[in-house]
Amino acid sequence: MKPAILTLNAGSSSLKFRVFGRHDLELLARGVVSRIGAAAELEVSLQDGTKINNALPDSADHRAALGALMDFIDLHDGDWEIQAVAHRIVHGGTDYTRSTLLTPAVVKDLEALVPFAPLHQPHNLEAIAAAQTLLGAVPGIACFDTAFHASRGPMFTHFALPQALFDRGIRRYGFHGLSYQWLSHVLATEHPDIQGGRVIAAHLGNGASLCAMRNGQSIDTTMGMTAVDGVPMGTRSGAVDPGAILLMKRTFGMPLEEIEDLIYNRAGLLGLSGTSNDVATLIADPGPQAQFALDYFAMKCAQAAAGLAVSLGGIDAVVFTGGIGENAEPVRRRILDYMKPLGDVQTLIIPANEERMMAMETIRLLDVEP
Repeated sequence: MKPAILTLNAGSSSLKFRVFGRHDLELLARGVVSRIGAAAELEVSLQDGTKINNALPDSADHRAALGALMDFIDLHDGDWEIQAVAHRIVHGGTDYTRSTLLTPAVVKDLEALVPFAPLHQPHNLEAIAAAQTLLGAVPGIACFDTAFHASRGPMFTHFALPQALFDRGIRRYGFHGLSYQWLSHVLATEHPDIQGGRVIAAHLGNGASLCAMRNGQSIDTTMGMTAVDGVPMGTRSGAVDPGAILLMKRTFGMPLEEIEDLIYNRAGLLGLSGTSNDVATLIADPGPQAQFALDYFAMKCAQAAAGLAVSLGGIDAVVFTGGIGENAEPVRRRILDYMKPLGDVQTLIIPANEERMMAMETIRLLDVEP
């Protein structure tokens, strides 16, 4: 039996997964269960290029989705043996600054962080519960999107609020840490001259943020206490004047649930364009609103990069990653055009691979070298 590691990334209506060889990190399978809670479907690509699609019952939840995935592995794995499950966890708070073995106490701590990531953390917890039910004694590993940013100094973790609120968790955490950790690893391995310098990494996708890195460490980042802060995203607003939120509630009478839905699901590129959060669709649309949305996104990313340059004391290189960062050349060009006042910098594109980073973290915890 080939020892293997399963990585899980649970969203509100999807469960993305990959299967890696434990000793060689060979990618054995990848896929997703999409449209959980509606017309759910399991899509898998195997190592040999085989693609498989299986429909799930309309009522399938995260447990049913993981069950379908495990049934698939049992039928099609050849000689795999899942020896650990790595879970992407959006929020680790201040206590979890590295990936860690899941225990009942850890799960309880993660449940307490749900208010800080209400649209992400519950689904991460559902996947943990489902894996524990279906896989029994197979160890689970929590890999945190906040952990990479734990080394930042107080200048980059505080809001301008009283210390008592900071002590209660009202602070800047930062996210997309697994993506930035992977970039740090790739830079150290393939571009050590760049890794030791002043790097601005831009993880641009439906979720988007930028990170200032020096010597592979996070110095500053655009997201704050929650994953809705910072630059605008596909459907998330990014930074909004807190007074606007108060006005929506106090004067417009909007319920908190409606405001939350607005800033997470109906803002960003979708809200600005009025048509779509898909960048390829917006690039192909010559209409003024679509182009305004892309220009606004690019300008805000460039402005964020300028702010991060202050945190770093300059810029030596910009690294793009994520679906937009890797594939949307017109958007990259607009961002770099807006960044011209900052001077010439080296530009790299590095494909995101958070799942491989999770597998590497799992191997480290299991004390086995890849």
